[in-house]
Amino acid sequence: MAELSYSSGPSETPLLGQTIPANLKATVAAHAQELALVDRHSERRWTYAEFDRDTDALAIGLLERGVKKGERVGIWAQNVAEWALVQYATAKIGAILVNVNPSYRSHELEYVAEQSGMSMLISQISAPPHSDFYAIATEVAGKVAGLELVFIDTVPADLLGDAVIGERESFAHLIGTGRDLLDDGAAKYSVRLEKLAGELAMDDPINIQYTSGTTGFPKGVTLSHHNILNNGFFIGELLSYSAKDSVVLPVPYYHCFGMVIGNLAALSHGAAIILPSPGFDPGAALSAVSEEKATSLYGVPTMFIGELEHPDFSSYDLSSLRTGVMAGSPCPVEIMKRVISDMNMDEVAICYGMTETSPVSMMTRVDDTLEARTQTVGRVMPHLEIKIADPVTGQAVPRGQKGELCTRGYAVMLGYWENQEKTAEAIDASRWIHTGDLGIMDDNGYVDISGRIKDMVIRGGENVYPREVEEFLYHHPSIRDVQVVGVADEKYGEELMAWVILKDGFDSLTAAEVREFCNGKLAHFKIPRYVEVRESFPMTVSGKIRKIELREEGEKIIQKTSLV
Repeated sequence: MAELSYSSGPSETPLLGQTIPANLKATVAAHAQELALVDRHSERRWTYAEFDRDTDALAIGLLERGVKKGERVGIWAQNVAEWALVQYATAKIGAILVNVNPSYRSHELEYVAEQSGMSMLISQISAPPHSDFYAIATEVAGKVAGLELVFIDTVPADLLGDAVIGERESFAHLIGTGRDLLDDGAAKYSVRLEKLAGELAMDDPINIQYTSGTTGFPKGVTLSHHNILNNGFFIGELLSYSAKDSVVLPVPYYHCFGMVIGNLAALSHGAAIILPSPGFDPGAALSAVSEEKATSLYGVPTMFIGELEHPDFSSYDLSSLRTGVMAGSPCPVEIMKRVISDMNMDEVAICYGMTETSPVSMMTRVDDTLEARTQTVGRVMPHLEIKIADPVTGQAVPRGQKGELCTRGYAVMLGYWENQEKTAEAIDASRWIHTGDLGIMDDNGYVDISGRIKDMVIRGGENVYPREVEEFLYHHPSIRDVQVVGVADEKYGEELMAWVILKDGFDSLTAAEVREFCNGKLAHFKIPRYVEVRESFPMTVSGKIRKIELREEGEKIIQKTSLV
């Protein structure tokens, strides 16, 4: 009988039975004077001792403002140092951090504030070009009962406009209050924090992240200390992080990629986090690597493409790099090869997962072959289980057969916040969480993700997996990036449409030219009928391409031009 598509991750390193603040305390004891956090945009730096003290101060400031264990505190900001301070300060008092997508507008912010029962929102005043955070936050606070606002006032004065905030509403006042109380000779506030630390449990909920779902309102993924601390720790273990490492983090804090794969992976190992800019800027990321002599760089594929295509790419010294993480979307093989060869990232890892699994459930290893690191998403993480299952029966399929990827273990979320119905739909009775991704497991346990179940295109009865077509089209001399979707068709049910971003120096690409490139190399039913050129793709803040938007836009274009 063929071996089934099931794999578990044995490990000689046990799971951490700690809370996030307990883990930080141990790291600080070992690496007090090592660099912990660098915010290059504001030219600020923290050693571990300074980071620990400032998060203590902020925790006390929150307590004095009336925030209690279990209360929800929102953070609505780009990649600024305050984000990391809030993450650890809330963990120290057991408040539940609610990550708010920087791209949200008023109705979305109002929804997550209401749904989570948020009592405080810590926000930037302004974050060009995203939105006027100050105006939106004050509007929403007028609608959500009991929502207190605190503004991060590190924005350059010329961007403040007419925004006027009181002392009590400022982040500086909040943390300043805590610093003053920490300096109290009686040290009663330090004792209070110690007492609180003893009341925290590793299985307490500590973070809510709202999924970026393409339909309906987002769901609040609820994660515990145990979920995200262990996931970050084992990512750091597999990347061989130590106090000698520094990680350039251009990916958003809003998502697990920033706060778990970034902060928790690095800070649990005494490594440093370097924030190159509030929003993604390829030049700033490359400059941060070069000037800080960073050893690790993170990004989604489109970020690495942007860095590789930067006009001054060759002028940056990337010789200090050895590793990094590429995640968020499947990585084109050619891009991965260039990251390894041109960016000196010999040990770069592919991480795969979802917010509901804290997020990483599979990962490549530093000693994996180039083929494994470019054609798979690796193998199961330590202490987790995965299976490739028949989407109908839930039973594991034989290795080499396509099915739905499912994950089980410590990383699976506690559930969707106050939504038992959706939780039950995602996690079955045996605690397997169903990802909705199609995958194939090979004889060595490595998994190739071939797309989403919902993204699979059925053309005239033939199943077409968009990623296969995309990988082929990356070899076209004029294509920089490509996404393939299915659009409605009266004759075949669905047809393929390729959305492309062209390389510099190329102005156009027609469907006929794409068909000519594909003829004789791809089966006829895999060749896109339609081709549309655009400058960028719609994306979630976590780096996933919103294919549903491309599909909807494509069908409108076809209808408008009467091509169907």
